[in-house]
Amino acid sequence: MICPECEAATRVVESRSADGGLAVRRRRECASCGLRFTTFERLTATRIQVVKRSGRRQPFDADKLRGALTRAAHKRPVAADQIGSIVDEVEAEAAKRGGAITAERIGELCLERLAEIDRGAYFQFAGTLPEITPEIASLEAVVSVRSKEDSP
Repeated sequence: MICPECEAATRVVESRSADGGLAVRRRRECASCGLRFTTFERLTATRIQVVKRSGRRQPFDADKLRGALTRAAHKRPVAADQIGSIVDEVEAEAAKRGGAITAERIGELCLERLAEIDRGAYFQFAGTLPEITPEIASLEAVVSVRSKEDSP
């Protein structure tokens, strides 16, 4: 790294973990002018892409998904941290798949988790999806069987 003052080469004096292990803090010293300064190195997350049915790609918007899940869970016993964990799972799945995930798979993941949390939110979210895939249809069958078992 070059010195911000004289643009000469610098050396690392000290390195340590920062931000709970998410960054590396380095103290540097310029070999020429003696200026000491601190740098932080952070890993930049890859941009997650959503692959639409048309094949078009768009950036993943966690806030948009969180909003859709929140609307589906309106007046339902679903906590904000449960919605957050669903969004986190979608992001983790996308990262595992190389940074791209289909919109259909996002819907499936959300429905799988909502089926475990609350049937009302599940059906509310399912109603926003354009098309029922075989995986989603099988989930709906499981949810409807469970609701029949739960009713007196």
